[in-house]
Amino acid sequence: MVLLSNMTEETNAQQAAKPAAPHDYFVDVAEARYILRRVFRIAEEHAKAAGLEPLTHQALIQIYGSPERRLRVNGLAERLDIKPAFASALLTRLEADDLIYRQRDTADHRVTWVQVTETAIEKLVQIDSAVDFHVRYFAAQLDRESRERALSTLTFYVGLGD
Repeated sequence: MVLLSNMTEETNAQQAAKPAAPHDYFVDVAEARYILRRVFRIAEEHAKAAGLEPLTHQALIQIYGSPERRLRVNGLAERLDIKPAFASALLTRLEADDLIYRQRDTADHRVTWVQVTETAIEKLVQIDSAVDFHVRYFAAQLDRESRERALSTLTFYVGLGD
């Protein structure tokens, strides 16, 4: 019963975070998606300029950005929202480019961990530096209301509500 009660409270809180009028809600959603799309496009363009396809760039970010700086193939597939077989093929290409390496788990030899190389870290830092400049410029063009609308929607999406 407590779980159901908590879920109901959480659902009510999330619904309360939505604007009352459907159009106002979709204005917020449109603004959030516009901002995210622009930022992602900037990152994708700089990844391509550095010789990485957007998905391989995201794979490197997910691996290096994981708390342990390593992931299993299934973990990467989940983080990228792709099939494990596709993640494995992606990793094979990254390994051929000397951007990742695989290592067997010392306790469970059935498990293989994937880590990024120093070359990959250098590429990620290079891309991030270029992206940072352009994202800051883009963000400076947004007015306060646009930022608040987008932030409101993003907090709703991750379940923080108001």
